[in-house]
Order: sequence, then structure tokens, then C-alpha cells
Amino acid sequence: MAAQKPRTGDGPMEATREGRLIVVRVPLEGGGRMAVSMNDDEVTELHALLGKVVKPAS
Repeated sequence: MAAQKPRTGDGPMEATREGRLIVVRVPLEGGGRMAVSMNDDEVTELHALLGKVVKPAS
């Protein structure tokens, strides 16, 4: 299951592999970033869900 980690400093949206997990850092309104750790299965599921709602770039 995805784990929510404490907010990190300001910065861009990014995803990095750390061991067996992928850590996604998302900027938040008001400053800081939220970091979420996910395994490969969770990232695959998130990718499929986002693909259903995001329009392709023109």
C-alpha cells in the first residue's frame, strides 16, 4: 500500500526509484511537496487511472 511521507522542501514534480519503491514528489499549494512511496504494481495502477482522465497532448 502507498505510504504518505512528510512534506519535503519546495521543488518540481518528480519521480525517483529508491530501492524497490518509486517515490513521487508533488508540489503543494502554499509550498512544500508531498512525497508518496509506491511499489511497481501501485504505480502501474495509478498510470492506468490517470490515462483514463488525462487528454492526450495535441
